[in-house]
Amino acid sequence: MKPLWGAALLLLLCAAACAQNSCVCQKNKRVTNCQLVNGVCQCQSVGSGVPVDCSTLTSKCLLMKAEMRGSKSGRREKPKDAFEDTDGLYDPECENTGVFKAKQCNGTTCWCVNTAGVRRTDKHDADLKCNQLVRTMWIIIEIKHGERNTPLHSDVLDRFFKQLITSRYMLDGRYISSVLYEEPLITIDLKQNSSEKSSRDVDIADVAYYLEKDLKGDSIFHENILNMTIDNERLLFEKVAVYYVDEIPPEFSMKSLTPGLIAVIVIVVIAIVAGIVVLVLTRRRKGKYVKAEVKEMNEMHRGLNA
Repeated sequence: MKPLWGAALLLLLCAAACAQNSCVCQKNKRVTNCQLVNGVCQCQSVGSGVPVDCSTLTSKCLLMKAEMRGSKSGRREKPKDAFEDTDGLYDPECENTGVFKAKQCNGTTCWCVNTAGVRRTDKHDADLKCNQLVRTMWIIIEIKHGERNTPLHSDVLDRFFKQLITSRYMLDGRYISSVLYEEPLITIDLKQNSSEKSSRDVDIADVAYYLEKDLKGDSIFHENILNMTIDNERLLFEKVAVYYVDEIPPEFSMKSLTPGLIAVIVIVVIAIVAGIVVLVLTRRRKGKYVKAEVKEMNEMHRGLNA
């Protein structure tokens, strides 16, 4: 019996030690095998096993990969080169540092992405070359809020979202370019180019992803649901759209444009051609009128001389 008692005691001691070293990753619920290391909660990201530091935000690439572990892929006027993520969730390939690999593939179909993991080229076969991971330097988050009893004011929203982004998402305030309000749209501009960002700064792509998930009621934080209340009334959201501007413009061909955009381009071209035709016809008519007038004047002069 003594050996059995000894083994049981050893198991209890091990369990107690493990419990003391275990921790909860407050900034990412999609992790496993969490342990306290030098006072910091260290975990492994679900789906990739890459180490995660719970004292800061987890990279968007690792978050998407973890989300894909339990779900199937699904679908989820701006600056000149701004584009929206039209592909939705996919199972990305991440570097060991957690950033996206420049080239992403789904079977034999491949494409190039930016630092936000958003496709910036047409889809090609596996021979596609993506020479570099192009940085997303500007992210525009457009939020449409629901109806309210109390009106919102731009200065209040500016302070609210700047404080929220700097405290909850740990982004340095200098990267929050502006918070604009034109009812019912709230537009947040995050700007961070490669020369400004240090290794200690969180990436605006990660911040935008965390914020988008919070606004859509699918928070990445562990038991830390975002409750936005302004002037004692909860702020509800109807739609969230995110646009990306890269340091190098995207490389989309006409084939990748949506039918709606192609229709707009066609209408504009037709309008321009129609305008040119009207201008030419008007000038021709004017020319004929001038010629007829000169002819009549000559005939009058001849009649007077006679």
